[in-house]
Amino acid sequence: MAHSSSSNKHPYPRSARVNKILTEIISEELMRMADVDDRLGLLTVTGVSTTEDVRQAVVFFDSLDYEAREALEDRRAQLQAAVNAQTRMKRTPKLQFMVDPAIASGMAVEEILRRKSHEESADEE
Repeated sequence: MAHSSSSNKHPYPRSARVNKILTEIISEELMRMADVDDRLGLLTVTGVSTTEDVRQAVVFFDSLDYEAREALEDRRAQLQAAVNAQTRMKRTPKLQFMVDPAIASGMAVEEILRRKSHEESADEE
């Protein structure tokens, strides 16, 4: 009977683990940075998506106005340095910043449902 070693196996792929770790590190760093840069105060990281080769990572936020985007660009090197210092990856991914498309889609669905509800209540009157 063959014995398989499960000590090196993880329940989900490496990319998912890397994304989770990056989400945690970037979130923590942004909280620290918000103490000195007000433009970063209301940002919430909703997730990170890395390329398979881990050379690039897109950091998703619940919202991202012009000032916040500018602050992130100004602090990109500092965020990447934090990722490098807190992980043992061969490469530190270049970070990109975007609004989470799932949040935008959810808001659009909510608006449609609100309009539909409003139309139905107007029809009943």
